[in-house]
Amino acid sequence: MGRLQCFCLLCQVSIHLRRTIIPNLEKFMPRVLKGELPGMAFNLSYGIQGHARYTHVPGILEMVGIPYMGSNPLAHSLALDKVVAKMIFRQNDLPTPDFSVLNEPGFDMPNLDFPLIVKPKNEAVSMGIRIVHDLKELKDAAGVIFDQFNQPVLVEQYIEGREINVGLLGNNPPEILPPCEITFGNQGPHIYTIEDKKGKSGRKIDWICPAPISRELTEKAHDIALRAFQALGCYDMARVDMRLDNNDNLYILEINSLPSLGEHGSYTIAANHVGLDFPALVNRMVEVASARYFGTPSPPDIRHNKKKPEEAIFSYVTQRRDLIEKALENWSSLSSRTSDPVGIQLAIKKLEKKMTEIKMKPAPQFCKSQLVHTWETKKGMADGTLLIVHCDVPLELEMPNQGFRREPEWLYGEGVGCSRAPMVVLEYALRALRHQRRLHKLPLGVLCYMDEGRDARYSEEIIRAAVSISKKVIVLRPGSSLNHIIVQRRGQRKCRLIVQGKARRLGKKDKQPEVLLWTMKKLDEISRLSSTKNKIAVSSTEIKTKSYPMLLPHHVSATLLLSYLDTKTGNETEISIREITGVRFK
Repeated sequence: MGRLQCFCLLCQVSIHLRRTIIPNLEKFMPRVLKGELPGMAFNLSYGIQGHARYTHVPGILEMVGIPYMGSNPLAHSLALDKVVAKMIFRQNDLPTPDFSVLNEPGFDMPNLDFPLIVKPKNEAVSMGIRIVHDLKELKDAAGVIFDQFNQPVLVEQYIEGREINVGLLGNNPPEILPPCEITFGNQGPHIYTIEDKKGKSGRKIDWICPAPISRELTEKAHDIALRAFQALGCYDMARVDMRLDNNDNLYILEINSLPSLGEHGSYTIAANHVGLDFPALVNRMVEVASARYFGTPSPPDIRHNKKKPEEAIFSYVTQRRDLIEKALENWSSLSSRTSDPVGIQLAIKKLEKKMTEIKMKPAPQFCKSQLVHTWETKKGMADGTLLIVHCDVPLELEMPNQGFRREPEWLYGEGVGCSRAPMVVLEYALRALRHQRRLHKLPLGVLCYMDEGRDARYSEEIIRAAVSISKKVIVLRPGSSLNHIIVQRRGQRKCRLIVQGKARRLGKKDKQPEVLLWTMKKLDEISRLSSTKNKIAVSSTEIKTKSYPMLLPHHVSATLLLSYLDTKTGNETEISIREITGVRFK
């Protein structure tokens, strides 16, 4: 009766999960069920009951379209079915102990020599595993599995020797963690049992990482683990368990597609050996899964020694993504449009505070109140790198403010692309350099100007002076939609054409053409200066007229916008505009 009650309870829990998991996911990640791009689930679920338990949660996540960390249901099912996995290993010339499958209690003795390993065909975490030395022990162990697990029995040749585990992390190809050896002491069988994992075996289990094996054996273990990972189609992480016999031959026992992240697990021990503590390991798993799903940058390679400075800087930034997004939201809430001197002053004070925290000092020779502010490291900025940003948002005051909001792959807000994101990226890049004690060893300057909306008309002189003493200049501007860095920026000029004529009545003939008609004709000629070949574009953006009551317009003003790739072409086009109009313009 107790077993029946337990079974009913499990069924109720399972049915409850099936009924609630999707509504709970909808509350937690509502965009998924509405067809929008989702976030990601960190899947560590071993399931509750039944065969291929590891596949249950990934299957549900696949069904509702939620990306998740770890292998897909197919890879999990192949890894859990030890017989199918061993057949795949054999097909790929991967070493694995000889084996046989017992399908029912009245089995014939398999053609294998004792001692043997007996285990359930479709289980994990060492459930039901046992070493047997004769036929009676084999029948007893198999009978327990038939009764308790209700599934076929895998009988495997026992490999006398050492147990070596190799973890993998990442994709295409995954990075391979150093081998970890499990030592069992002098008590009990030299296999890792479920009692050992629960701490109920009464013996001490130790892990040695890296395993004390030769370099050649380490490389061989890495090669076998990688090929096994790829043969089953695993993603993101896995652990390959092997035995090393007395002749230095390695054999795959199984691959765990969802390795334990417990404190004393060989996977976390190996990760810690290469500098990944638990938070760093979890972040790394998210990063490799995100790169696989969304095409985000792959994290730097794991080194078995101290990280290179550039990798440490990259890690510093990626580990602070939440802080970066929060900083971007705070900047976006501060309005500082070009024509808003109060907002610009608040933005400059905020940036000054950031630069002071980072220990950047002002460079007064390149500062001008309300126009340009410049900071530099202790090394100064001469013959160094100059980073240029602007704190004004080039929008008219009349335009409505866009509030900050998030979408799975995009952030929206006031000036996010042109001003706010560059300033946040600048801040955290400098903080990362300072964290590595490299910032003040570099000749580096930061220049922020405040008239981007006026094409840097008033700050141009100071910018040119700062650029003239710098070896490299980086203007922090948005990249392309393909994530490419923009290395050349188009020039832009605004011109104002003013045409003044006589006021005349409609229909009255005159030797001089009507002012508006003449202006439209000239604007048409000017627009023909646009050339794809020369990478030049010209057009009118605004036309205004003045007229007296009942008379045709006698005054026309037109704003011309000129966009060019190089200054020479821009100057030549401006001369052509003068020749077409024959009038002076501002």
